[in-house]
Amino acid sequence: MRLLLIEDDQKIALFVKTGLKEAGFAVDHVADGEDGLHLALTEPYDIAIVDLMLPKVDGLSIIKEMREQQIHIPVLILSAKRSVDERVEGLQTGGDDYLVKPFAFSELLARIQALMRRSSRVAAPAELKIADLTLNIQTRKVSRATREIDLQPLEFSLLEYLMRNNGRVVSKTMIMEHVWDYNFNPQTNVVEARICYLRDKVDKGFDRKLIHTVRGVGYVLKEN
Repeated sequence: MRLLLIEDDQKIALFVKTGLKEAGFAVDHVADGEDGLHLALTEPYDIAIVDLMLPKVDGLSIIKEMREQQIHIPVLILSAKRSVDERVEGLQTGGDDYLVKPFAFSELLARIQALMRRSSRVAAPAELKIADLTLNIQTRKVSRATREIDLQPLEFSLLEYLMRNNGRVVSKTMIMEHVWDYNFNPQTNVVEARICYLRDKVDKGFDRKLIHTVRGVGYVLKEN
């Protein structure tokens, strides 16, 4: 999953970005509202984390413009503003949740996961299952049949993306947009390499192959 973090406090931004990357998210970070608004309107994200007090363009203006442009991804507001009126204003402007600074990373992660569950409208979002392949989003454990599969964070994110798109062909560009951040070089063959590593871990030793290449189009995870 790809997240946009708009936060001008470099210490907080590093804390959040490091934790989210360790949790398997691709994170794009910008430190001012103008750059943040540009990315929010032009890049595909699964969720946005927005500070309210930002240089150039404030957080509420960013959220308002996103909603006016029909961008409906979940928005988690981070702010040192604590009053009820300020929280209400943030939510009424278009924010989906509001977290007051300082905060524990575990709570931030739990709120992100809750927003993702709500936006995807999945009844049982903690676990994805296709055939005998199971991925638990909360425990980050993956298994196939009775065998546990050890995945690196990027491999986990890639498998999660493929499983969420079960039966749907996803292109290399789509994978790059959702699994890697915007500093990724599209000219490299890293997607192909990661798919190869993932296929080796998920399909090797099993008669039924789940990860398929659709030549000239992309990749698909499906049962048959």
